[in-house]
Amino acid sequence: STVQFSNGTLRNTQQLDFSFYKNVDETNPRKKNRRMLVAESDRLSYVGNNFGTGSLKCNNLCKYYVGVLNKETMRMEVHNAQLFNMQPVIPGESSTENDASQNTDLTYREKVDSLIEAFGTNKQKRALTSRRLNQVGSETLQSAVAKAAHSIIDQKGLEALQQEVVQAESQSEVSHYLPPCYPDADTPQHVYLFDDSILHLDCVCQSVVSQLESLPREGVARERHARCAFYLLLLLKLARQKNMTRKFGQEDGCPRIIHIKLMRTFTVETFNNGRVHYVVSTSMRVKVAAYCLALLLHMGDMTADLTLLHRDLGVTEKRMVEVAKSMGLTLSRHGCVTGDDGGPTAENRLASLRLPLVKYQTFTEIRKRKKMH
Repeated sequence: STVQFSNGTLRNTQQLDFSFYKNVDETNPRKKNRRMLVAESDRLSYVGNNFGTGSLKCNNLCKYYVGVLNKETMRMEVHNAQLFNMQPVIPGESSTENDASQNTDLTYREKVDSLIEAFGTNKQKRALTSRRLNQVGSETLQSAVAKAAHSIIDQKGLEALQQEVVQAESQSEVSHYLPPCYPDADTPQHVYLFDDSILHLDCVCQSVVSQLESLPREGVARERHARCAFYLLLLLKLARQKNMTRKFGQEDGCPRIIHIKLMRTFTVETFNNGRVHYVVSTSMRVKVAAYCLALLLHMGDMTADLTLLHRDLGVTEKRMVEVAKSMGLTLSRHGCVTGDDGGPTAENRLASLRLPLVKYQTFTEIRKRKKMH
């Protein structure tokens, strides 16, 4: 390792005792390479690391080597090296280990400010005054927000606000994963924008379009519907996966940009056995269901079949209805259809987007306590 000191140059290395530490969590690929170097002397201690805000960015851009001369064989041995920026640490500045870096930065800033006040140039003093004025403005803004919150509590009352919070929390599980909604739009097509539902639509390959020759469309509308069908197919396949691998969608000719967008939008990043995994969690399946529903609305003139969709996604019909209600859609049932055996089949649930959007009331279940006899 190669070190440099932020406040000077070391002349005699014998005056310092160096200690090298590494992260104990070697299973995490983002932590196993973290290193910390500590140098202690009779007067002061120095600490440097290769992670966090105090690390040198050059370690990620360049690769460094150190040559050590073996005096017995007179040969040079080359070793990998990293640069460490050693900064002084004054005992007593940090109260806890978790807040050590933050408290040290604040104390260091206060010391620099005092030095600027005493020995700084006029330009530095003006910058210090401007920063302090901005800090006062931020505190004024916080007090204004607090005053506005108190006025709202006085107007609505604490009990009414608590009820609104309970209703919001009951809907947050589903509404957090819905596509961007614009309820004040002029037309139903603009409530859930097509660009928000179909991510990077122009990147869908032409091989899938050629396989959908039976589409009753012509020209641009035919091609757009084919691309929608391909993207819907990817979403339905993703909803059935537990983990999203790098090979997902390769059989269907999924472009790399679509694969990355699906991974970032509909998966959760976890670590297992030292590797990064992209998990399609239960909440992410709800998000996939919401985006599929928004896509089907554009493909079906603002009407979608919830029954077919929940079967393809592998979710319950109750969960699918909750997603549709959270999106403000109008629910209905399809007309009764006669089956092959002459008997009626089950009716399908339909969801339609009509303006204004429907606001459904949430009912909270109150469980009665059993009496002890």
